[in-house]
Amino acid sequence: MQFTTIFTLLSAAALAAVQATPLAPRDVYVPPILYPHAGTVWTVGQRHNVTWDNSGPPVNITNKVGRIMLRQGGLTTPLILADNFSILLGRIEVTVPWVTDGSDYQLVLFGDSGNFSPDFTVNGA
Repeated sequence: MQFTTIFTLLSAAALAAVQATPLAPRDVYVPPILYPHAGTVWTVGQRHNVTWDNSGPPVNITNKVGRIMLRQGGLTTPLILADNFSILLGRIEVTVPWVTDGSDYQLVLFGDSGNFSPDFTVNGA
């Protein structure tokens, strides 16, 4: 019984300390993708530099580690084109994966947030 009381008091004290600790303000950084843009045509197996506008990032970015994934038809596929890079770089080279032809592809740049490129086309080899 005494253990339960002590545990309850310590838990309450820890919770009060956590709630009283102010968090540093964080800014969501959503750099727009510049390439590929609408009208871009990629071919399976080619290498391209995905670029995004990295000018003016906020001071307190929540997550600076980037990932680029492929979307088609409004759904993000499991295909990771690039991973574990700084979103402050502004570009990263990727290889076009083996996918079906389509004009409804997009890239999503993850890091602090996820943002999509305009639709572009991917053609088979």
